[in-house]
Amino acid sequence: MNSVAVAEATVGARARARTKTAFYVGLSAFMVGVMLVGFWPTYFGRLLRGDIARPPVVQIHGLVFVGWMALLVAQVVLAWRGRVQMHRRVGRWGIAYGLLVLVMGVIVGIAAPVMHLRAGEWTQTRAAGFLLITLGDMVLFGSLFGAAIAYRRKPAIHKRLMVGATVALLFAAVGRIPGLDQKVPALLAIWLSPVLIGMAYDWRTRGRPHPAYVVSALWLFAGALRVTQLESEIWLRTGRAILDVFA
Repeated sequence: MNSVAVAEATVGARARARTKTAFYVGLSAFMVGVMLVGFWPTYFGRLLRGDIARPPVVQIHGLVFVGWMALLVAQVVLAWRGRVQMHRRVGRWGIAYGLLVLVMGVIVGIAAPVMHLRAGEWTQTRAAGFLLITLGDMVLFGSLFGAAIAYRRKPAIHKRLMVGATVALLFAAVGRIPGLDQKVPALLAIWLSPVLIGMAYDWRTRGRPHPAYVVSALWLFAGALRVTQLESEIWLRTGRAILDVFA
């Protein structure tokens, strides 16, 4: 193969890699859109109207979550532009930021039902059931984020696990989309759609979905089944015990 052919092959490979990375730019933008639609009625829309009457811990949690989505987009764009070294440097800080997301999620997951309980807005049963949702989100996020960190030297696996971890965080946003609370199949389809879109793209470009997407989808779906246990006596007893410590 002469030098011209080698150069053409290199350019072609870079173009294909850039096209694949561009897909993840679009996918991350889609996830940001899901976040905005889900939280618009109860959070973003109210902020724009000047309604900032939220407990400080909830405001901080909201800012940290938005920061995660911004970090995701920034990292994908850096990879798309070929700024691999910068992507890796930012990624080191991203590990710490992901741990912050996890910590704040656990804190607010406990603080929110406690505040509603103290205000007399929720019953203890409702507050205990809420814990299963929020703490479950953190288990899903933490496990997929931890796996993504473990595979950070293998980009093909890492980026797909990061999509799965971010989807775990979107459960609360999708659950707030008007009209979906009583339509469980539609809620699950929208929530899992980023992973399903990624699997479809893999099918078209690779001939089969990447195992990281398959594992993520199965793990997320299994985690979603916790909504069927909101009124189970075992969980309610556990949730009440946690609430009793803080309430």
